[in-house]
Amino acid sequence: MSEISTKPYLIRALHEWCTDNGYTPHIAVTVDERVIVPREHVKNGEIVLNIGRLATHKLQLGNEYIEFQARFGGVARQISVPVDAVTAIYARETGHGMAFEAGPRVPAGSQGQPPDSPVVDDASEPSAPESGAGRPQLSAVPGGEGAGTEGKPEDTDPTPSGPDRGRPKLTVIK
Repeated sequence: MSEISTKPYLIRALHEWCTDNGYTPHIAVTVDERVIVPREHVKNGEIVLNIGRLATHKLQLGNEYIEFQARFGGVARQISVPVDAVTAIYARETGHGMAFEAGPRVPAGSQGQPPDSPVVDDASEPSAPESGAGRPQLSAVPGGEGAGTEGKPEDTDPTPSGPDRGRPKLTVIK
């Protein structure tokens, strides 16, 4: 049996941290054939989802999938996101959170669908760029005090200048 990734545990922990502090947890997701979301809300192959308790119904933060029901434009929709498609989880109010590398994209027709998942029409999904060129990337910005850099040496100037000053730092976990 292979070892379970730490990623789903980190997602659950940050979700709990956001909830305990009164923040709204959001996840950024790279959309591929396995991701079941309203395709009309996908931009550049990615979607950001509010996974707060007030925005979701029957939320399950599993080791393989994050599943819940949510309303989009007043219409209830079933959402299913493979954990390896999550590229970040953060608090909407502060931006504090963690970024991850997305897992490999699954080609069309593969067996990556969760059990009993509905067939999704990919006609409205933008086509994937060739070899990742032009794909949006999360980038870390210098963090201030309490920006998720505890226990790590600061590798940036402690007094950053420019438009990114004071913004939180996202850490990529491999």
